[in-house]
Amino acid sequence: MDVRHQISPLDNLSALTADALLVVIAGESIDSALDARLAAPLNDAIAQGDLQLKAGRSLYLHRATGVKVRRVLACVASGATVKGFKAAVLAGLNQLKGSGARHVVVAGVGFGALNDAHAEAAVTAAGDALYVYRHTKPSAPPASVLSKLTLVCSKPEAAAVQAGLVRGRAVAAGVGLAREMGNRPGNHCTPTYLANQAKKLGKDHGLAVEVLDRKDVEKLGMGSFLAVAQGSDEPLRFIVARYQGAAKTQAPVVLVGKGITFDTGGISIKPAGEMDEMKYDMGGAASVLGTLRAIAELKPKLNLVVIVPSCENMPDARAVKPGDVVTSMSGQTIEILNTDAEGRLILCDALTYAERFKPAVVVDVATLTGACVVALGHHNSGLFSPDDALAADLLAASATALDPLWRMPLDEEYAEGLKSNFADMGNVGGRPGGAIMAALFLKKFTSKYRWAHLDIAGTAWKSGAAKGSTGRPVPLLTHFVLAQAR
Repeated sequence: MDVRHQISPLDNLSALTADALLVVIAGESIDSALDARLAAPLNDAIAQGDLQLKAGRSLYLHRATGVKVRRVLACVASGATVKGFKAAVLAGLNQLKGSGARHVVVAGVGFGALNDAHAEAAVTAAGDALYVYRHTKPSAPPASVLSKLTLVCSKPEAAAVQAGLVRGRAVAAGVGLAREMGNRPGNHCTPTYLANQAKKLGKDHGLAVEVLDRKDVEKLGMGSFLAVAQGSDEPLRFIVARYQGAAKTQAPVVLVGKGITFDTGGISIKPAGEMDEMKYDMGGAASVLGTLRAIAELKPKLNLVVIVPSCENMPDARAVKPGDVVTSMSGQTIEILNTDAEGRLILCDALTYAERFKPAVVVDVATLTGACVVALGHHNSGLFSPDDALAADLLAASATALDPLWRMPLDEEYAEGLKSNFADMGNVGGRPGGAIMAALFLKKFTSKYRWAHLDIAGTAWKSGAAKGSTGRPVPLLTHFVLAQAR
C-alpha cells in the first residue's frame, strides 16, 4: 500500500481530494477546529440521535455539501489515545474497503498533535483491514481496491508522522508475512517451506541465510531436536538468518522461533477437537521471520540473528516414546515424559546453538503451553525472564507497539517438578504452573547470555469465526529490536 502524509489544517478538510475521508473523532464533542462543512452535519446527526460520541459508533455521509471527497466516514474512538485511534481507523477501513475507494485520507479530530505512533497505528491498521488469505481458497473475496492511505497532519508534525509511516509499513509487511505463513495448512507450510521463505528473505534483502539438514544437526549433537523430528517423514530444517547493520564485532540480538509446522502431540497424542489449529504451532517461527522482514526494510544499525528449528511432531512407529531419554546439544540429558511438550525440546538445542554468536541478548518466541492460555487468555502474551532490565525493555516495546505482554514469575521452586530419576531433567512437571515450568526448562540452557522467553500460545492465532493467524508478536519484537540500536 502507498502510504504518505499530507499537510493540511483540520479547518480545510473539505478541500482535500481523495476517494474517501475517514474522520476519527475523540472527545465528548466535535472539536471546534474541524472544518465547518464537516462539523455541521456531524453536530446535526448528534442532535438528531443518529450519531453518539461513544466508542465504535460511526456515521457515513455521501456527497456532503461543500466537501470535495464524495465519501465521508466518521468513526468515534474510545479515547484520545493511540490505541483508541488505531481501533477506530481499523473499524473505518473495514467499512470502506468494500466500497470503490482507492485512496483514503485519515484525519484525527480531538487527538491533539499527531506523532509517529499515530502514523504507525494507521498503517498497521490498514494492513490488518486489507489482509485476505487466498493461497488455498480460490473463492476468497477479491482484494479491496483500496491502495493508498494519506494521514493528515500539520507542518510541525510532518517529520514525526513520516517516520511513523515508514516504520508502520515495515511492521505491517512483517505481520503480513507472519500471518501468511501461519495460515497456510500443514501440508503446504512444511519445514522446507519455512526454509525457502527464509532464503527468499535473504535474496530480497541481502541477508545471510543458512539452512541445516538432518546430517548437519546430527553432527552438532542436537539429540533433543532430532528426537522430536524422528517421527515425521517431512525432513527437519534448522534455519539461521543474519542481518548485519553494524560492525561484525558488535554482539547481535538473537531471536529464536519455534517452528513446529504441525503438532499432533506425538505418541502423547492430542484430542481430535481443534487439532487442525496445530498448524499454528510454528507461530514463533513466523513471528521471528516477520520481524526479520521488518528490520531488513528499516535497516537499523545493529546485528540480528534469527534461528528457527523446524519439524513436525508426528506419532510414527519411529517416534520418540514417553520415558525415552535423549541428550541435548548442551550435554544435559532429558527424560521425555510427555511427547506433546515438544516445543521446549527443539528450542533447548537452538538456545545452545545461539551461544556461538556471543549474543547481546536472546529472546525465544513460541506457542509453547496451553497453560499460558489458561493463565492469560488471548490478550496478553506471556513474558518470562530472570533479567529485570530485559523484561522492562520488552514490556516497554509491548506498550509502544500496542502488542500486549505480561510478565510471569520464574521462581526456582517451580523447577522442582522437572526433576527426574533417570536424566538430568524431565521435560514436564505437574499441571499447576505449566507455563512457568516450561520456561524454567528453557532457562537451564541459557546460562551464558541474557535471555527472555515469550509464550504466545494464546495470541498467535484466533479461533472460531475469526480463525486465523494474528502475526503477533511481530510489532513487539520489531520495536524491541529497534530499541537495541539506540
